[in-house]
Amino acid sequence: MSAVKLMSNQYGKAENRVVRVYRGAARHELRDLNVSSQLHGDFQAAHTDGDNAHVVPTDTQKNTVFAKAKEEGIRSPEQFLLTLADHFTSSFGWVTGGRWSAEEYGWSRIEGHDHSFYRSEPEVRTAALVRDGAASELVSGFYGLTVLKTTESGFVGYPKDAYTTLPETEDRILATDISTRWRVSTTDVDFDAVYRKVRGIILSTFTDHYSKALQHTLYQMGENVIDAVDEIDEIRFSCPNKHHFASDLSPFGLENPNEVFHAADRPYGLIEASIAREGVAERPDVWAGVAGFC
Repeated sequence: MSAVKLMSNQYGKAENRVVRVYRGAARHELRDLNVSSQLHGDFQAAHTDGDNAHVVPTDTQKNTVFAKAKEEGIRSPEQFLLTLADHFTSSFGWVTGGRWSAEEYGWSRIEGHDHSFYRSEPEVRTAALVRDGAASELVSGFYGLTVLKTTESGFVGYPKDAYTTLPETEDRILATDISTRWRVSTTDVDFDAVYRKVRGIILSTFTDHYSKALQHTLYQMGENVIDAVDEIDEIRFSCPNKHHFASDLSPFGLENPNEVFHAADRPYGLIEASIAREGVAERPDVWAGVAGFC
C-alpha cells in the first residue's frame, strides 16, 4: 500500500435554514438565514483509524445553529457566525477553527400589518467567517442584484482582428447581476449599517457616470465603497455582462433607434475585479477560504 498522509480536511452541517421571529411585542420582526458550519481541528484519527472521539456530530452542529438563534438572537449574519465560531472553538479543545457561512433573504413588512411580510429584496446577502486559532477573517457581500440602465454606456476603442464582428457603440444598454464581497479589517462594526451603506453606494455609482465598459463601472463602485467605508480593506466583484442587442427591424421596413432589443442570456461576458485600499496586502488565502472569487 502506498504511503499517504491526511492533508486539509473539514466537516460539518450545510444549509441549515433558520428563521428567527421576535415576538416581544405585537409588532414582530424576523431574520431568515441559510447557515452552514464546518469545523477544522484534530480529526486525524477519525480518518485514519475510524476513531470518532473528536467528531462533533454534524447533527450537533445543526442543533447548535437553532439553539443559538434562540439564545443569542440574530442581529446580523456576521454576528451570528461569530457567535457560532466562539461556541465551537471554546466548547471543544481540539476544534481549532472552521468555516461558517450564511445567506440571508430579505423580508419587508406589509404596510399596515404588525406580523405580515413579503420577500422584498432581490439580492441574497452573504457572510463567511474563517477562523484559524486566534485569527479570524470575515467577508460580507451579496449576489443576485440585477441592474440595468438604458443609456449612458458605450464600448469603443477595443482591438479588432479577423474574428471581430462586434460594432463599436457609444449608446447601449448596460445590465448585470451584481455579485460582490468585501473584506473588513475589524469585527467591531455595525454590520447591518455597513451592508446598507455599501449597497446604496453600489447602486448610486451604477447610475452616476457614463460607463465606458463594465470594467470601468466596477472599478468606480469599488473605489467609492472603499473611500466611504473605513472598515473595508478590499471589495471584489464578479458580474456577467447581460448583453442586449438591438434587433434588426429593417426587413419589416422599420427603424430601430435603440428601442427594441434581444436580451441574450448566453454566452455572456464575465467581468471580475478586486479593488483594495492603498497599502493593503493582497490576501488570496482569505478568498480561497470563503470559497470562490465572489
